[in-house]
Amino acid sequence: MSQIIVDRQQLEREADRFRAAGKTIVFANGAFDILHVGHIRYLIGAGAEGDVLIVGVNSDESIKKYKDPSRPLQPLVERMEMVAAFRPVTIVTCFDEPTCDAILEIIRPNVHAKGPDYTPESLPEYPTLQRLGIRLANVGDPKNHSSTELIEQLAKR
Repeated sequence: MSQIIVDRQQLEREADRFRAAGKTIVFANGAFDILHVGHIRYLIGAGAEGDVLIVGVNSDESIKKYKDPSRPLQPLVERMEMVAAFRPVTIVTCFDEPTCDAILEIIRPNVHAKGPDYTPESLPEYPTLQRLGIRLANVGDPKNHSSTELIEQLAKR
């Protein structure tokens, strides 16, 4: 299983170590509140973009603010543990901020992987990517898989 690192100084040291070894670092992020095939395809695609995959998971409070106060349905520690179990993932971390800009500043990845539905215009952290010279890679299944839609479908049953 991958490492789970919440301490930002330790996260920065690990990223520096990978960079010093000449590894291509990829960063992906999401809520991962209800895992579905779209998440798996996203993480596999992200992992294919480099040597090291660091995944940022939105904290419980972050999800409540940007998705719905009744979410997430699973606590952060469990969501991080599930993401860490996927083969392409090297490190899992978390963040409380509404965007992943602070994590990008800390790890300075070579690539920021997002789903195929994201464009530079729709990505709040895109100015940070440009400033730091981080390449944006759209990866994963072009079919939109949505945790929110799954929850809505279950509520109708």
